[in-house]
Amino acid sequence: VYRGSVKDFPGFDASQDAEALYNAMKGFGSDKEAILDLITSRSNKQRVEICQAYKSLYGKDLIADLKYELTGKFERLIVSLMRPPAYSDAKEIKDAIAGIGTDEKCLIEILASRTNQEIHDLVAAYKDAYERDLEADITGDTSGHFKKMLVVLLQGTREEDDVVSEDLVEQDAKDLLEAGELKWGTDEAQFIYILGRRSKQHLRLVFDEYLKISGKPIERSIRGELSGDFEKLMLAVVKCIRSTAEYFAERLHKAMKGLGTRDNTLIRIMVSRSEIDMLDIREVFRTKYEKSLYNMIKEDTSGEYKKALLKLCGGDDDAAGEFFPEAAQVAYRMWELSAVAKVELRGTVRPAGSFNDDGDAQVLRKAMKGLGTDEGAIIEVVTQRSNAQRQQILKAYKAHYGRDLMADLKSELSGSLAKLILGLMLTPAQYDAKQLRKAVEGAGTDESALIEIMATRNNQEIKAINEAYQEAYHKRLEDDLSSDTSGHFKRILVSLALGNRDEGPENLTQAHEDAKKLADVSSNDSSDSLETRFLSILCTRSYPHLRRVFQEFIKMTNHDVEHAIRKRMSGDVRDAFMAIVRSVKNKPAFFADKLYKSMKGAGTDERTLTRIMISRSEIDLFNIRGEFIDLFDKSLHHMIEKDTSGDYRKALLALCGGED
Repeated sequence: VYRGSVKDFPGFDASQDAEALYNAMKGFGSDKEAILDLITSRSNKQRVEICQAYKSLYGKDLIADLKYELTGKFERLIVSLMRPPAYSDAKEIKDAIAGIGTDEKCLIEILASRTNQEIHDLVAAYKDAYERDLEADITGDTSGHFKKMLVVLLQGTREEDDVVSEDLVEQDAKDLLEAGELKWGTDEAQFIYILGRRSKQHLRLVFDEYLKISGKPIERSIRGELSGDFEKLMLAVVKCIRSTAEYFAERLHKAMKGLGTRDNTLIRIMVSRSEIDMLDIREVFRTKYEKSLYNMIKEDTSGEYKKALLKLCGGDDDAAGEFFPEAAQVAYRMWELSAVAKVELRGTVRPAGSFNDDGDAQVLRKAMKGLGTDEGAIIEVVTQRSNAQRQQILKAYKAHYGRDLMADLKSELSGSLAKLILGLMLTPAQYDAKQLRKAVEGAGTDESALIEIMATRNNQEIKAINEAYQEAYHKRLEDDLSSDTSGHFKRILVSLALGNRDEGPENLTQAHEDAKKLADVSSNDSSDSLETRFLSILCTRSYPHLRRVFQEFIKMTNHDVEHAIRKRMSGDVRDAFMAIVRSVKNKPAFFADKLYKSMKGAGTDERTLTRIMISRSEIDLFNIRGEFIDLFDKSLHHMIEKDTSGDYRKALLALCGGED
């Protein structure tokens, strides 16, 4: 099935088109609109024929004339469309390595994404156009493992058979694991050989197997094991193997998001994919970014340049009826996988090996006695013990000195550090209860803290929080939540506070029914509002079951359930449902996102930062770190280091653990 957006023009006549272009450029100024319309509605093969007809009719070079008549980005785009694909690639690479400095991103994009045949055509076109050897030029301009991998890709010898041997899949996955994660140092040659030679079909299974045996996606290992351009190239190769369309959708999104537009990238991709897989790219783009490629180009570019790009894009996937059922498939392959992978949740704080509660109590007393306080010693003890051990230290301190350790810490420490250390000394349930209490007491309510805690804790944790709350404040948590919130938001919190979520596996028939209930916007039965339907499912079903519901939802509506929540709800209700959905999909990623938001931009939201670092330190902070780097391309450690200071920073980094 042809998945490009540009097709052969029916009733094509090369001479007639050549004449039309000649007239559009004749005289003073040129008719850009006519040039644009004609060129974007012909296929590449037809454009090449127009060039030949133009030369025979006028004895002139069409490309040279277009260059002379047009300017800027629009000119680059139109001229790029006139060249055969292999010559276009050759020109891009020539420009990437000419002059001072190399455009590695361009080399990576082209060599990681092209098929064997496209690579062979490129090498031949390069020789024909520049009378030079492409491999020699690239090796002259690059170095190290990056260079080696580029050379492997330049051979265009990736296996192409779809027959896959299970044994080889397991062997390759094991070899990659042993070459990276399990080795002191990294055996790059293994990565180069396996990722550079094996067929796409085979490698997809290798990646699945790798996730199973290592508990992490291959991308995360590559980020941890490799560096620089070599790392970027290998990540691009992995992305293209998983889905070339997704790789290009991401590149396009990056080229346009934020300030400024990377026009070279935008032009290169729109031109090179217009007759290959533009429809697939559009589809992935729409699913991934909840916005059509068409709309993003429209907002981000202008003038004739914009018009030409939109013609290459084809339709607008936000328009009614312009939607692809395949979109669901892409989004869900990753989910299916994450369900299989036994991702072990790991905290960063573990019980200390040779633990002596009385010894620790003495160290703490010494740190606080006399003039001044030894914060370093306090941080050292408190962050390097498990919560259960900290509870023993509290008892030992009282037994040894007849004093209350909490009261002593409170009087010796202050500010953010005090909140962090005192928080670590409470049991997890006491700490959550205290945070909830803070969120509801006094004027104003901290809804985001209520949501973060209530939406992510499991039944056992919620029950323990209820008991701790009752004990500390002599009130029922449910009553305090009720009197401080209202409407659907209150009902969501009350339901979650029961700690009564199902714990069973998924039930397919039920999941289908549930998804239908969530998807059924138009239901006239007004007695059951949309929020009530969402509440009765999102607050009561088990996590594995909800994952299946979300999948069914996408199949039915072609939208992620998050999209529906965002579109149809607002305020705290929206935020609470979003938190539940994200927590079900990937809880560590939910917390990684909250941590990032607490530190990015001006000022730091220390309450959130402290709360998450304390409450996740023994549950899944290690996984949160992994997601953090995947999502934001920087380590949590690095961000805390940059964003906080003094002893507070020291204590947070101790909780965070490694550098990643």
